[in-house]
Amino acid sequence: MSGSAHEALTWTSKPAGPLSGQIRIPGDKSVSHRAMMLGAIAEGITHVSGFLEGEDTRATAAVMQTLGAHMETPAPGQRIVHGVGLHGLRGVEQPLDCGNAGTGMRLIAGLLAGQAFDSTLVGDASLSKRPMRRITDPLAAMGAQIETAPDGTPPLRIHGRRKLKGVEYTLPVASAQVKSALLLAGLYAEGQTQVIEPHPTRDYTERMLAAFAADIDFSPGRARVRGGVPLRATDIEVPADFSSAAFFLVAASIVPGSHLMLPAVGLNPRRTGLLEALRLMGANIEVLHEREAAGERIGDIRVRYAPLHGAVIPPALVPDMIDEFPALFVAAAAAEGTTVVSGAAELRVKESDRLAGMAIGLRALGVRVEESDDGASIHGGRIAGGRVDSLGDHRLAMSFAAAGLVATGPVRIGDCANVATSFPGFTELANGCGFALEAA
Repeated sequence: MSGSAHEALTWTSKPAGPLSGQIRIPGDKSVSHRAMMLGAIAEGITHVSGFLEGEDTRATAAVMQTLGAHMETPAPGQRIVHGVGLHGLRGVEQPLDCGNAGTGMRLIAGLLAGQAFDSTLVGDASLSKRPMRRITDPLAAMGAQIETAPDGTPPLRIHGRRKLKGVEYTLPVASAQVKSALLLAGLYAEGQTQVIEPHPTRDYTERMLAAFAADIDFSPGRARVRGGVPLRATDIEVPADFSSAAFFLVAASIVPGSHLMLPAVGLNPRRTGLLEALRLMGANIEVLHEREAAGERIGDIRVRYAPLHGAVIPPALVPDMIDEFPALFVAAAAAEGTTVVSGAAELRVKESDRLAGMAIGLRALGVRVEESDDGASIHGGRIAGGRVDSLGDHRLAMSFAAAGLVATGPVRIGDCANVATSFPGFTELANGCGFALEAA
């Protein structure tokens, strides 16, 4: 969704006392997207528990249903996906609406590149501005034919009946979405498709393909899949979303006296860079009861308040925390001293230009921030009250909500309705553990 309904929602986050309690974070967005896609093209019935009931993931589920995969919803957070097999999807004339889901659009494009029918993928106003040549160009190297708008943005017009061939492709820029699009197209390609990355990125797609019995092998920075191998349905337990947990990890770290427990959080090693970054800054975060479900590591996280200090964030951590930078910026603003981030140019092409959005917002709250092309220096110590614009970006909105907890006055945050894309019920959960967040 986009437009005036979203722009009308404003939050006010006020200074608050210690945060406490146990918080059940909604299901992982990345795992939920992939469970819908792979369940749809598997043979048999896939039961999914912990599915994220957000707009993005529901959009992906709706696209797969429109293409012929029947899905049942016995209860919130549960899906029963009746797979139609690799070649069982059926084309439709109407455009397939991905909403605000960049992950959904890019991965579905790879999935549809090898189908026997034409299709068109569209999105909301925000998604319609996001770059897509990063997937259409490498997919073209496999034989796919996908047209974009003249500037390389959606809609994507995908021509079916193309014979795809496996390739070995080295990504110019590390991107889990591009890698995943190629691997999903590789399911339909002749021979093997191998993707090599300059830096290891999240491996949700590889792990779930393995759970669905694809012919795949992978290691950090490399993945190979063989085409034409049927997928077998499996049961998926979706862990709590680490990116959603990030706002509470930061909030409890900066509000004196706080102590939160976050059970069953996904701990994919390519996702948890923020844990390492916060620990570098002095955070008190423990991971308890680590275990594995459907190929994914999960664990319970305990976070207690600790005085944070500035740090130089190693560029090697950047790919493993690309969605958590807005939250990190708030931790840096509340820390004593200067935090330096580099190697994060990818942030400029997310739902918004997150580097610019956070820099502008924090400056409006009295924090000194110096931007570079691929990062920033944040001089922390004090956050003032004021007005900020989340630019319709859910992660900016929730990060500024955390900033308001330790500000010297209320922080008013504009354009917050897109939070529903990734974290339905955020305000209720936040206020339940001690936030002072009002929506209007």
